[in-house]
Amino acid sequence: MSTLIKAHGLSKYYGSKLALDQVNFEIYKGAPVALVGPNGAGKTTLFSLLCGYLLPSKGELSIMGKRAGHSALFGKLSALPQDAQLDPRFSIAHQLGFYGQLQGLSTKQSQIEAFRVLELVGLRDVASQRSDDLSHGMRKRATIAQALIGQPEIVMLDEATAGLDPIHAREVRQLVSNLSNEATFILSSHDLTELERLCGQVLHLNKGKLTEHATQSNSTATNMRYMTLLLSEEYSNVEQSLQGIAGVSKVYKSQAKEYVIEYTHSTTVFDISLLQHCHREGWRYRQLVNGHTLENQIFKQEVT
Repeated sequence: MSTLIKAHGLSKYYGSKLALDQVNFEIYKGAPVALVGPNGAGKTTLFSLLCGYLLPSKGELSIMGKRAGHSALFGKLSALPQDAQLDPRFSIAHQLGFYGQLQGLSTKQSQIEAFRVLELVGLRDVASQRSDDLSHGMRKRATIAQALIGQPEIVMLDEATAGLDPIHAREVRQLVSNLSNEATFILSSHDLTELERLCGQVLHLNKGKLTEHATQSNSTATNMRYMTLLLSEEYSNVEQSLQGIAGVSKVYKSQAKEYVIEYTHSTTVFDISLLQHCHREGWRYRQLVNGHTLENQIFKQEVT
């Protein structure tokens, strides 16, 4: 597995304020990676360090074996801020060609590259139009096309679906999924459900400290498995009742009407046993998820 980014003991101070505190992680080539956390958690600082806009106060940060910001990384890493926009005075193809020339491409090469990235995002047919002529979702895809100029190996997208309606947000998610063979995406978003669909590795920043989560909680490294059960309404003694199912080792209530159930891997067809138990108890349920939801992994409070 090829390591693209490695951070060790990474810290960043702004004066006396500590924005990143001894951050350690590795990102490998392949599936998209999520970067999550509340406002002020350090996400923008980390993105800026990766781009080479800022230097770390302590620790090491390498990208494809080079120091962040090294000239050898030019064109191999791109970043798209949340509020990125294209100039409404010029056509999409003209602007993307201009950005290609800024990366050192000839006029002819930049035109070819502009149409290549527009093809990738499904906008070749509107290449001659200006950004104001496009829907909000199409404008977002056009800016993603800009981030793909030069075939970068790492693409960082900040809130790629913010402000989009569900249809356009789904189009962008599908686009990122389809382009994962072209580049490794690092996605910053507050939409945990969206990230759970796209990403396998999750970097969670909170007050400058980082923890990692996997969206596939049923790791083969442990004999324990999880189910998340969302009931249609509140019922009494749910935790105690679920604890009586064969193979269950632990149950906790993650939020209203939702329960996370830990059980042994050796328990066969556990989901069937669980649904049969719900039927016997007269419980109506809305959703059954195989594993932890990402939301529960990040925000769960252990019940003792």
